[in-house]
Amino acid sequence: GSQCVVVAIDGRHTGNTPSGFEVYVAGGRTPTGIDAVAWAKEVCARGAGEILLTSMDKDGTKSGFDLELTRAVVNATDIPVIASGGCGALAHFSEVFEQTGCDAALAASLFHYGELTVGQVKAHLQSKNIPVRL
Repeated sequence: GSQCVVVAIDGRHTGNTPSGFEVYVAGGRTPTGIDAVAWAKEVCARGAGEILLTSMDKDGTKSGFDLELTRAVVNATDIPVIASGGCGALAHFSEVFEQTGCDAALAASLFHYGELTVGQVKAHLQSKNIPVRL
């Protein structure tokens, strides 16, 4: 079913598209000229079940998720959106859920390097009344 089709979109703030966000490829190095929000709508219409949205501006910065990009894609689609890129602290997890309405958040290096545990993130989200699977 469509829930098994996850489309990964790497977006960047450029101002070159109507939404201000452009799709990038090749690990975020090559611009496509495609509006990221319009592309999210299109993949949704084509049957995608989920969007993995990575902000190429925020990826690896640990400065927090790209709330503006995430919010724009969440508001433009009716399928789950996974926010990715930029998480550097527990507060960034609750912030992205509270301020964008995304369905999930992805972080890698925080876990790879033992800076946080999944248990810590779940406890933090629960303390903010954000539902998590136990």
